[in-house]
This record gives sequence, C-alpha cells and structure tokens, in this order.
Amino acid sequence: MAELILVVDDEPKIVRLARDYLEKHGYRVLTAADGPAALAMARRDKPDLILLDLMLPGMDGREVCRRLRHESDVPIIMLTALSEEIDQVTGLELGADDYITKPFSPRAMVARVRALLRRARGEVKPPRLVRIGGLEVDPDRYSVTYQGSEIKLTPHEFKLLHLLAGRPGQTLTREQLLDHLHGAASSVDRSVDSHIKNLRRKLENASGQAMIETIYGIGYRFNEESRS
Repeated sequence: MAELILVVDDEPKIVRLARDYLEKHGYRVLTAADGPAALAMARRDKPDLILLDLMLPGMDGREVCRRLRHESDVPIIMLTALSEEIDQVTGLELGADDYITKPFSPRAMVARVRALLRRARGEVKPPRLVRIGGLEVDPDRYSVTYQGSEIKLTPHEFKLLHLLAGRPGQTLTREQLLDHLHGAASSVDRSVDSHIKNLRRKLENASGQAMIETIYGIGYRFNEESRS
C-alpha cells in the first residue's frame, strides 16, 4: 500500500499544491487545517510522514510537534513562511526532522519527503557500536550513555553523534553531515548547525567535556581528547 502523508496547513492553496504533487508521485494524502485536527488525525490514522505548518489556528505547529514527539517517532517536516532562524531552530529542537521555507518548490518538497521516508525505513548500512572513554553509542539499542547514564537525543542528533564519534579527530564537512542526514539532494544547510548545537549542549551537560569541535568554515569533528 502507498505511504500515507498528512499535510497540515491552513492555506488552501498550499494544501492543494502539496496534495496534488504527492498524489502524482504515488502517495496517499490526508489534510488538516488546524492543530487539534492534525493531532487527532495523526493519532488515529498513523501517517508515515507529516508536513506540518508552523502557524496554525487552534494549536500551533510547535505544540503539535511537541505532543507528537512524546508518543511517536513519525517523520515531521515543518513548513514555515517565517524567515527568522529562531523559528526554524525551535522546530528542530522540538523534534522536527527537517523544515521547508515557504514558498517552496513542489518538486523539491517531494524529493525531501522521499528522502526522509527512505531514511525512516532504515535504508542505511547497519552501524557499529562506538565506545570512546566514558561515552557509548549503541545503534542496536539506539541509546547513548556517558559513564552509564543515559543521554536522550533526537534521531538526527544520534545519527550525527554516531558518525562523528566513529571518526574521532576527523573533520567532516557540513555537506558530508547533510548527506548523512538528508541525502545528497538536500539543501538545508542550517539544519546541521542547529542539530550540532543541541547535541553539543547535551554532551557537555552530561560529561563536562567539549566533545564536538567546530572547524570554522569547514564543519565539525569529534575531539580526540574525549577518549580520556
């Protein structure tokens, strides 16, 4: 059966555009125009992915995303007409997997939906266990611990940590990290910075160490001194 996409937006033109292109590419589509309806449909119909507008009547997209993340790992792409970076970062901090700024290209939207669904289905090589000093990243159990204490990460934060910690001392470019998260077609160049910022804070709170270094103008690397 075709995968089910829930499109949530209070602008009828946006809903029609997204629905038409998604259906054209073989997806089944449900639509909602406000936050409470979106939350109810997500719980009842169990979509495979949600396109979720930030500004909604009744309950905004931030709150819908926050509530869903307490009960589901459904992939979420935030739709926002706002240009301020803080709004995009807030969506990622609440657990959204990606964001698209309106107006958007329908073809690019479909490509991002397809890439995120592919990652959600697990079409990646099985990763290996990483142990560095007191840090353990276990992909089989999908857990991260430091000296036995759990560190709660979002799916994207986990993927970035596993990639970086598996290559201590090696600088990885933003493009490499983006490709790891979103596939080669992605152009969401700020999402990596947002995820790294949150990941670094969680690791430092747990360990007291600056485990991830910024290599300005290039990317990031896992600090080899974190081995000790």
